[in-house]
Amino acid sequence: MRKTARPVVWEGAGAQSPAPDPISFGPMKPLAECRLYTFVDTAYLRGRKPEAVAQQLCDGGSDLIQLRAKDSPLEEIRRMAEAILPVTRRANVGLVINDHLSVAREAGADFCHLGQEDFFGAGHKHVSELKGRDGSPSRPPGRLGEATLPEQRGAPGGRALPELRIGLSTHAPEQAERALAAGADYIAIGPVYATGTKPTAKPVTLDYVRWAAAPQSGVTVPWFAIGGINLSNLADVLAAGARRICVVSAILNADDVAKACAEFRRRLG
Repeated sequence: MRKTARPVVWEGAGAQSPAPDPISFGPMKPLAECRLYTFVDTAYLRGRKPEAVAQQLCDGGSDLIQLRAKDSPLEEIRRMAEAILPVTRRANVGLVINDHLSVAREAGADFCHLGQEDFFGAGHKHVSELKGRDGSPSRPPGRLGEATLPEQRGAPGGRALPELRIGLSTHAPEQAERALAAGADYIAIGPVYATGTKPTAKPVTLDYVRWAAAPQSGVTVPWFAIGGINLSNLADVLAAGARRICVVSAILNADDVAKACAEFRRRLG
């Protein structure tokens, strides 16, 4: 069972509340064992707090949670990351920041997800270019808000700061091959179906999923099928060879986010 997040105290100029008791927890599961990748997408919040939705996703059994805030100012995205990170840390769930490498670094997220245009369109050829010389991320000494999390205070049992890893979107086999050559830690395969999240994107269909699942594809890193996946078509996606999926609206639009998330988790096995 997931551990319930406890309140986090953010240090500021004013008086401080007592810090929470240290909480012992382990690292997020290996990426290869992650099956369900969910989202805190500001387009679907409808007044809900990002951290509250993140908690529901954790309670429902999510392995990875991406913060996606396409139309939000950078500072607001930073604040949302600050609020979500304690929730994912305590649940041992990986946090992914979409698009914004600087926020991912400053917040201590596990991953940053980039699109083809954001990575290759910006002139990058290998993910090591976004990291330090030894392949590790360059993290600033002062972290967002100086949260009094146990791992940040060096408390016994705290999780060490994660090494930032990079995920890349792909929409065709040649893009997947390019992403693999660039050293992506994982790739997204999609959009499998038409999706309101990206209404102008042409579906890649289950053919691309079948290609990725075939041994001869050469896809050696974890990959996630994404785009329009719901409980009605999940069986088809799995039959095509997917073992990991990303789900956005089918969970975030549900009356009970945790319950919807848990049902996807159950069907994934």
